[in-house]
Amino acid sequence: MSHLRKGKHVRVWLLVFPLLAACLTAGCSRSGAAVPARARGGGEAVPVTVASVALEPMPIELRVVGTVEPCATVGVRALVGGELTAVHFQEGQEVKKDAILFAIDPRPFEAQLHQAEANLARDTAQAENANAQARRYRDLVSRGIATREQLDQISTSAAALQATVKADAAAVETANLQLQYSTIRAPIDGRTGALLVQAGNLVRANDTTPLVIINQLSPIYVAFSVPEDSLPDLRRYGAAGSLRVEVAVPGAQAPVERGRISFVDNTVDRSTGTIRVKGTFQNPDRHLWPGLFVNVVLTLTTEPRAIVVPSRAVQDSQEGKYVYVVKADRTVESRPVTVARTLGDRSVVATGLAAGETVVTDGQLRLVPGRRVSIDRPSADTKADRR
Repeated sequence: MSHLRKGKHVRVWLLVFPLLAACLTAGCSRSGAAVPARARGGGEAVPVTVASVALEPMPIELRVVGTVEPCATVGVRALVGGELTAVHFQEGQEVKKDAILFAIDPRPFEAQLHQAEANLARDTAQAENANAQARRYRDLVSRGIATREQLDQISTSAAALQATVKADAAAVETANLQLQYSTIRAPIDGRTGALLVQAGNLVRANDTTPLVIINQLSPIYVAFSVPEDSLPDLRRYGAAGSLRVEVAVPGAQAPVERGRISFVDNTVDRSTGTIRVKGTFQNPDRHLWPGLFVNVVLTLTTEPRAIVVPSRAVQDSQEGKYVYVVKADRTVESRPVTVARTLGDRSVVATGLAAGETVVTDGQLRLVPGRRVSIDRPSADTKADRR
């Protein structure tokens, strides 16, 4: 019986083995046919949007964050002491240079001026009399009536009175200045801050606390720092002409303000590896305010013939950046590229592309090298990207 069962098993395997071999052969032939088809770009075409690689002028820019600073800040202080009798401006008001800001009680200074003027008049009269006596004694000495000693005494008295007259004139000038200082004027054009001393208070000369602080808002500075490796380009392009700088207030509807670089520091900050730069802006509409943080765009120069693609065409991988380039047969190839810089939605490509080539801007996730594509609205996308 066992020999009969073994014979049946052998006959079953003899029948099954040819069938398995046929199936494996068929499967292998189908698999082998599919690979070359994909390699040739066969299969359903993937819809993508594309753009042409453009050759156009592109600026070379530095983008940093800056801080607005007033061109001048002055703490207004009293030069004489007394009672503050009047304030002639409102807090936050724009004032012009020499505009009256405060008044200090002038009566004590007027009295000092009158007294100094009276002393000057008295001593002037005495000096004139002494000079007249000196002239008479010279005549008497020449005729032998008066002695030389008497003439010397009269001449010395006249010279002393002349010196007293000069001192009195200086005292009058000082008293007049003190009276002028009782009216406090704006030293610069600018905008006043908070009023720190109210009318009715006693103020002291050269007090540590200012009466008000004035900031000059037009023109105004924007200070920012650039990396030290940008210093050679900053100096080179700056020597060729004044560098243009633009600032914008983040989140504000105010227009972009344009100015010029007016200051480059003479020392690199070793703790940060940056150098401090200032731009000057006219700020006619007061969009820039001291203390604001602003976005700064410093344009060094313009590259006349840059290779430019939409930024969304550039993809990232472990090996680096790449783009999908559409070839003439509507298949794509993966092309490694080097991006020099990105400006908004535009990327400047240093290596890897040539002007006029077509790159994929949308649909990259479904692509592999060699895959056939169908272009979805190529002209519309291309125009949009070039704008």
